[in-house]
Amino acid sequence: MNDLAPLLTPEGRALLDSVRDTAPADELAVATRLRREHPAELVSAALGQARLRQRAAVKFGAEDAGRMFFTPNGVEQSTRASVATYRAQRLKELGVTSVADLCSGIGGDAIALARAGIRVLAVDHDPLTAAAARANADALGLAHLIEVREADVTDIDTAPYDAVFVDPARRSSGRGRIFDPEAYSPPLSWAIDTALKAPHGALKIAPGIPHETVPAEAEAEWISDGGDVKEAVLWFGTAPGAVRATLLPGPRTLLGRGLPNPEVRPLGRYLYEPDGAVIRAHLVAEVAEDLEGGLIDETIAYITADELRATPYATAYEITDQLPFGVKKLKALLREREVGILTVKKRGSAVEPEELRRKVLPKPYGARSATVFLTRVAGAPTILVGAPA
Repeated sequence: MNDLAPLLTPEGRALLDSVRDTAPADELAVATRLRREHPAELVSAALGQARLRQRAAVKFGAEDAGRMFFTPNGVEQSTRASVATYRAQRLKELGVTSVADLCSGIGGDAIALARAGIRVLAVDHDPLTAAAARANADALGLAHLIEVREADVTDIDTAPYDAVFVDPARRSSGRGRIFDPEAYSPPLSWAIDTALKAPHGALKIAPGIPHETVPAEAEAEWISDGGDVKEAVLWFGTAPGAVRATLLPGPRTLLGRGLPNPEVRPLGRYLYEPDGAVIRAHLVAEVAEDLEGGLIDETIAYITADELRATPYATAYEITDQLPFGVKKLKALLREREVGILTVKKRGSAVEPEELRRKVLPKPYGARSATVFLTRVAGAPTILVGAPA
């Protein structure tokens, strides 16, 4: 698929509607039937687009995805709608009315910005990607707020806009995922310089970015959705030096207080597993202070406490057993407790959860459930057994 134009014709749109719910196993039979009345290339393009729409429903929701147009890379690299909506709302609250969306892809972020009432210039250098963004703005009734421009983002004059949003490409066709920010396209240094020239800026980056590479002028935010860390954002024109972790849905935001690392303390009754955004943002100390807890090991992001306290920033487990690492003892304990459903988590252990599950629970011993943590306690390889509190 290298041209969306045939799918935008009345014949193409009708064909898309007819194949929208086609299951992969039925594609060959459907294609054979439709090719009797339509050009083979159009049928293939429609089935391919239907497949992309089905995949995109996870990020955009079935209703929007069923009307939008995608490229394979566009589905893979687009921002999840919930995250894009949150980001757009932050910009709106900052008083932003216009955004230059550079490296806009198929328009996921532009759509969220436009729905927040913000005027958008969406720029991408790839003709097919830009065509998809233009088609999506039209399909969702947002063309009056979204101007799509096929161009090199480094040639764009961002002066007329209140804010700049940059989502650099972090994958390459030959090497896959790119970890060096200066190897992004465009490089992170260029994106930072561009953001600093605008009243406000937001740069979407990989959540694994080293904290020492965050510029002093930026606020750094790590965002998770449903417990999965999705991205980090460098904000400009907000609160330089601030660090925050934001959890969706919500949003719930934890601001850094500049606390030192928590102390290591003996294992208490409860174990707290911080959300991934909290860990990436290096805000475990803030959660530990709120819980009046400490770490089980100075290198492990598990918090222990004697009391159960509600917090959106960590999941609590009641610990019933602490064992030195050993398969036989764990297997015997699970048999004794009649465990048939086992969840295995690890942090600071080289053992793979599935491998351990096969060894200790070759068959269900009963109907009870348990959660096992493979970790270290005060430096010693340890198995903790418990259940959600």
